[in-house]
Parts: sequence; C-alpha cells; structure tokens
Amino acid sequence: MTSAQVDTDNVPEEGYERGLGSRQVQMIAIGGAIGVGLFMGAGANIAKAGPSIILMYALAGVVIFFIMRALGELLLYRPVSGSFAEYAREFLGPFFGFVTGWTYWLMWVVTGMAELTAAAIYIHFWFPEIPQWVSALVFLVVLFGVNLISVKIFGEVEFWFSMIKVTAIIGMIVIGLGVLTLGFSDAGDTATVSNLWSHDGFFPNGIGSSLMTLQGVMFAYLAVELVGVTAGESENPEKTLPKAINTLPWRIIVFYVGALLVILSVVKWTEFSAGESPFVHAFGEIGIPLAAGIVNFVVLTAALSSCNSGMYSTGRMLRDLAANSEAPQAFGKLNARKTPAVGITVSVALMGIGVVLNYVVPEKAFLYVTSVATAAGIWTWMMILVSHIRYRAAVDAGRLRASSFPAPGGALFSWVALLFLVGVTCMIAYDKDARVCLYVAAGWAVALAVGWAVLKSRNPQIAERRDPDLEKVG
Repeated sequence: MTSAQVDTDNVPEEGYERGLGSRQVQMIAIGGAIGVGLFMGAGANIAKAGPSIILMYALAGVVIFFIMRALGELLLYRPVSGSFAEYAREFLGPFFGFVTGWTYWLMWVVTGMAELTAAAIYIHFWFPEIPQWVSALVFLVVLFGVNLISVKIFGEVEFWFSMIKVTAIIGMIVIGLGVLTLGFSDAGDTATVSNLWSHDGFFPNGIGSSLMTLQGVMFAYLAVELVGVTAGESENPEKTLPKAINTLPWRIIVFYVGALLVILSVVKWTEFSAGESPFVHAFGEIGIPLAAGIVNFVVLTAALSSCNSGMYSTGRMLRDLAANSEAPQAFGKLNARKTPAVGITVSVALMGIGVVLNYVVPEKAFLYVTSVATAAGIWTWMMILVSHIRYRAAVDAGRLRASSFPAPGGALFSWVALLFLVGVTCMIAYDKDARVCLYVAAGWAVALAVGWAVLKSRNPQIAERRDPDLEKVG
C-alpha cells in the first residue's frame, strides 16, 4: 500500500453515494470556516478587544488547524461518515461515541433553529410585510427538499452558498486595500494602518478582555469540522480530504486575519459595536451604494448555508448512532437516493419547533442558542483530539497501522489544542452571560447518562464492544 492510499479493508461500506467531488468538498471546507460568527459576531468581539481581536482569531485559527490535522490523520486511517463519533467509539469506548454523536446532533439542531429564524429576519430587511414565520417555513421546506433529493444536490447548493461568501470577503479586502493605497471614497482621508494602534493601543481594554473574546471567536469556527462528516460520501477521500484540510491556514489568514486587518485599518475600531455587522459598517463608511443590502444578502446566504449543513450532518450522525444500536433503527435507513431521510426528517421537524419558539421568545434566546452550540462544538473538538492522542499511542505501540496523512507534531499539538479548549471552557464559566450554556450542558449530560443507562439495560452487550488491542493503549 502506498502512502497515498487508504486501506480499503479498514473502510466499511456504508451504503452512501460517493457523490461529493473535489470541487464541492473544497468549497464545503472553505464555507465551513466562514459563517454568521464572522459576518455578525465579529462586531461584538471588536468592541471588546479592539485591534487585538485579529490576534485572537489568528490564535484560535492555529488551534483549529491542529484539530483539523488530528481529524485528517484519523480520516485517512478510516474515512467513515460517522467521523469523530466513530473515532470516539473506537478509541474511548461506546459511551463516548454515544455522547459525541448525540451532542454533535444537538449542536446542529439548535444552530438550525437560530439560523432559520435569523434568515427570516434578514428577509424582513427587504420585505417587512412578510411574516417572519412564513419566510422561516419556506427556507425550512426548500432546504429539507435539497437534502432529501441527493448528496450531489446538497453539495452543489453548498458550493454556491460558499462561493457567495468567499466572493464577498475577497471583494471587501480588495476594496479596502484600494482605499488604503489610493485614498478614494469617503473613508480615504482617515484610512490608515496606524488605526491598528493609534486609538489606545493594540490592546485598548487589556489582554484579559481580549482573551475573554476567545469563546465568541471559537463560535465563528464552528462547522469547520464538517468536512469530516463528508468522508463517507467523498468520491476520492484520500485526495480531497488532505487538500481541504491543508488549505485551512490560508483560508484563516485571508478570510479572518486579512479581512479584519483591512477593516480595522479602514475604519478605527471604536466605531464598531455589538449587534452590527462590521462589514456593513465598513461598506457604509467607504460609501458603497446599497452596502447594507449587499451584506444583508451575504449574511442571509451564510445563515442558509449553516442550516443546510446542519440538516446534512444531523441525518448522517443519527444514522451512525443507529448503526451502533445507540438510536432507533429507523434512523439507519436510506431512501432510494441513498440519503438518511428519516434522520433528516426528524431533525428538520425539531428545527421547525425552534422557529416557532424563536418567534415568541426574547432576542436574547439567540445568545443562549449560540452558547449551547459553542459548548457542543468544543466537546466535539475535544473528542477529536483525545481520539487522536489514543490513536497515535496505538500506532506507536504497533497495534494499528499508520495513517497516510500524519498530523505534524504527532500527539503533542493535540495536547496543546486540548489544553487551549479547556481554557476557553473556563472563560465561558467566568462570563455570566455565556455560562448559561454550561447549565444546559449539565442537563444534557444527565439526559445522556440516563439514556445510556436505559440502553445498557436493554442491550448489555452495547457497552462491551471495543477493539481488544486498544485496551492496552495508555
């Protein structure tokens, strides 16, 4: 077997159609790194941290790269659609696979609730006479149909959603550089790189305030791991997955660090505020016609892209749980087009309940929903890292074959990233507004513990399934 090959004996036939080509997987990976967390959430982070927010996004981006390289090594060892839940099951035991699968499912369900309602609000910008629930319902039905038809249609829709987001950010960077170098537009007289340090310094509110933004910054990177869920449906995973993961650094440099460097040079940081997209504000300062409408369309695309991805991943995760007797067997069935229709349908129904709830609850509910999603995402990333550490120990002990896509630094960088995530979790606990997600996490943990106990009582063998070779791995 060459270094570029995957051991096909180690890859189960899952029944999915391998309909995601390289072009689609690449754009799904790019789109996963660009979402509402950047377009809207960056405003609140800039207000708290000033120009130093650039450093926070870069720091978090390095950790995300460590996480994705750890996932990449696991994916090329065994590319399956269950991805991180399957690896947690293999290297940590059935209980951790059960918890990870259901937690990742929860993350996308609650994210879908928020994104559908957000999309309806964005439509309200142009058509205030349309009731919010009508727009949300239309989006729900359309995306539901996209996910049921075939994985190729999902991949194509996600490709164009991502293309819009990428084009918007590159356009913003090019225009901003033009303002800085040529001095045109209404912002030309005040646009200067010195805006990064001239207004109370690079850390205007102190390093502590900057570090506290890391929880919000990490939310912006949620969904970057989605490329791992596509493994079971990629046409050529041994080529497309490494390429998608290895392009992550330049995506972070361009779309996060680059965009924020330009925006904060064109407009001083003190003019940005929470609840406002920094892109809308910057376009307005430059004097771009219809700036608010342009960015509103891009943010609408980001919300729909996130919801589309959520429907895709929830169905696959439920099917993986069903395949391991950790969810009702009905979730394991594929329709004639080889999509997990039952799992998608149930998840979409729950997202629909969220639309109704968000119609009547206060706006702060969105903060709670995104906080819960962040906590669930952090758990998923932790499981990827711990699974990778266990896998490398098994490889070093000669009990498992080496992956054709080894992570740089081996298990060391996974330990570094794991400690970083523990630190972010401590920051969430310290923040009175964000710590509500930890209360929800505690309740969710109790529910999962009860569910696992019931599952074991009905099927005692479920807790005993584990590779005996891994029992000796420390």
